[in-house]
Amino acid sequence: MYVVLTSVPIDPDRREEALELFADLAERSRAEPGTVAYDATVDVSDRNVVRFVERYEDAEAAEAHTETEHYERFVDRLPEFVAGEMETTQFAVDGEVHTVSFGVDELD
Repeated sequence: MYVVLTSVPIDPDRREEALELFADLAERSRAEPGTVAYDATVDVSDRNVVRFVERYEDAEAAEAHTETEHYERFVDRLPEFVAGEMETTQFAVDGEVHTVSFGVDELD
């Protein structure tokens, strides 16, 4: 699995428009071959930071994502909304990845 984590600080005056653009990118990206999960979320401590959490089958799928028409449109519009330095972390996960679901009553 290949994981990409990106933080984007957005202009508070363009927040709603930015969130629409980011939501559209996430929705379209989820449908790409090789995409395991693709989420865009608002940071709980700073509502003007959006965090992307992208999981792909492999690095090739992540690279293919950057070549899609919807991603290229997103990148063309992104400068309109960014207010500061963005940060991306990318890494490969070797071996099996497990997801565990649990209820709040199981926390100890």
